[in-house]
Amino acid sequence: MAQVYVIYSPSIDSYYIGSCSDFDERLKQHLNGEYTLAFTKKAADWQEYILFDNLSYSQARQMEVHIKKMKSRKYLVNLKQYEEMRLKLLEKFGADSSR
Repeated sequence: MAQVYVIYSPSIDSYYIGSCSDFDERLKQHLNGEYTLAFTKKAADWQEYILFDNLSYSQARQMEVHIKKMKSRKYLVNLKQYEEMRLKLLEKFGADSSR
């Protein structure tokens, strides 16, 4: 199973969108700056913003690409605020869970 996540850093007021198979482990990697050239290395205060889980790898990648293509902070804020947007996104990619 795979997950799509949006994390937020208050110190740089930025969001990061990604997908993985173990969000908790991946968040630790972001926080520890394990990838020296990665965008998330710029901050050490990343926190979960949105998490979609119980996805196939294909669903997760498609959803991640879709969210990134939106290129909109407002879209991310609305996605967090409005459950119907999250449900519609899950429906579009054939998934059934988020937190």
